[in-house]
Amino acid sequence: MATFHFDLVSPEKLAFSGEVDQVDIPGAEGDFGVLAGHAPVVAAIRPGILTVTTGGRHEKIIVLGGLAEVSENGLTVLADVATSLDELDRAQFAETIAEMEENLKEHEGSELDQAIERLDHFKSIQHQLNATAMH
Repeated sequence: MATFHFDLVSPEKLAFSGEVDQVDIPGAEGDFGVLAGHAPVVAAIRPGILTVTTGGRHEKIIVLGGLAEVSENGLTVLADVATSLDELDRAQFAETIAEMEENLKEHEGSELDQAIERLDHFKSIQHQLNATAMH
């Protein structure tokens, strides 16, 4: 399988840099996979789990929004936050979700819609984490 260069950058660090086989991205318009030779594209990403595949090994990284750019140089993801599953404090993540639920009553109209959508993304991540923990 042909490989391509992938950089995952967050404000805190360069979370990943190297040659990969495939990257599956939680896009704002739907999840999508990137392989070598992918057409150039820029896409917004939503909070979710990004999967990096290299040599049959899958590394899952939580991203909380950002931007993905595919070019002739490879793939670059500029993530608002990028945390590997090993680094994630699951208790803190659950606490964040509880706080988000509590704060819903402070929003109304389109702000409420956006807050609910973000909360749904976080709950989806939590559900995937819990399902992964069982396997």
